[in-house]
Amino acid sequence: MATTKVDLDIDGRTVTVSSLDKPYFADLGITKGDVIEYFRSVGPGILAALRDRPTTMERWPGGWTPEAKLSTRADGFGDAFYQKRVPKGAPDWVQTARITFPSGRPADEVAPADLATIVWMVNLGTLRFHPWPVKRDNTDVVDQLRIDLDPQPGTDFADAVRAALELRGLLDEWQMPSWVKTSGGRGIHVFIPVRAEWDFIDARHAVIAIGRELERRMPDRVTTAWWKEERGERIFVDFNQMARDRTMASAYSIRPGATALVSAPLAWDELADTTPQDHTVVTMAARFAARGDVWESLSLSPGCGLETALEAYEKDLRDHGLGEMPYPPEYPKMPGEPPRVQPSRKAN
Repeated sequence: MATTKVDLDIDGRTVTVSSLDKPYFADLGITKGDVIEYFRSVGPGILAALRDRPTTMERWPGGWTPEAKLSTRADGFGDAFYQKRVPKGAPDWVQTARITFPSGRPADEVAPADLATIVWMVNLGTLRFHPWPVKRDNTDVVDQLRIDLDPQPGTDFADAVRAALELRGLLDEWQMPSWVKTSGGRGIHVFIPVRAEWDFIDARHAVIAIGRELERRMPDRVTTAWWKEERGERIFVDFNQMARDRTMASAYSIRPGATALVSAPLAWDELADTTPQDHTVVTMAARFAARGDVWESLSLSPGCGLETALEAYEKDLRDHGLGEMPYPPEYPKMPGEPPRVQPSRKAN
């Protein structure tokens, strides 16, 4: 296939894109050019989701095929990969931010401040964007809580919906405004804007406390158990998605898969009547044209406090002995953390 290059004017910046006819979702007839046009069509929404946030790129430069494999921490080989550091040769107008990994090592990540930078990222094959819950001016202070409701085997999207609606009621009681979206798969993500006064440990503890309270209200349907063997057929509140350098796919990101689903921002009153399959590259472009960004109010929110959630965390520790939870395996040992030993492998 001949490589073609086209210069696009994106809000006054020239972005050179190439190979627009390359199949990205071949069975759907979606090309790389179509993907670029999709992100342009939801431009205000994807920009609001990423603006000034250090963002890991999930790059699929060859597009998605059933055989394509995503490189992971455990397996460094694949057709697609996560790009955390700013790629070499980036234009000098691409915005960046300095972040620090759990190991203490620093890195510079792309932190897009305009749609041109996002289109440049898409031209590199980015289908999913993974922004940090911080802004570039202070990457150690969290300004969003993100709650991942992850269906376990034996559960489905409908189970996640029930948990999300109960979660909304809990957050309303704690005076924490919330926004909801599909994950792009079977799960649901709930975002809470917070005042930028807390670090990652505080934010993670707040999510643990919220998850434990939701688990108490729905013990047969929700779990905070870190170890898979203890979760059962319940929705897992993945509290470690709030740990430093753990991120979720942004709103409007495309899930690499046969149907090109997208992570769809929703109004809460839509949740009970939607399915992940309702939201694809094709339908989201049309939805955005008709409704605009239904999450616009999230970026305008002044944010709430974490005091109630952190008080609940301390109360669980004081009254029930429920303290710190295991961190992801790549983390150094953290203060107060229990042993990272699978329960079935503990010595008797």
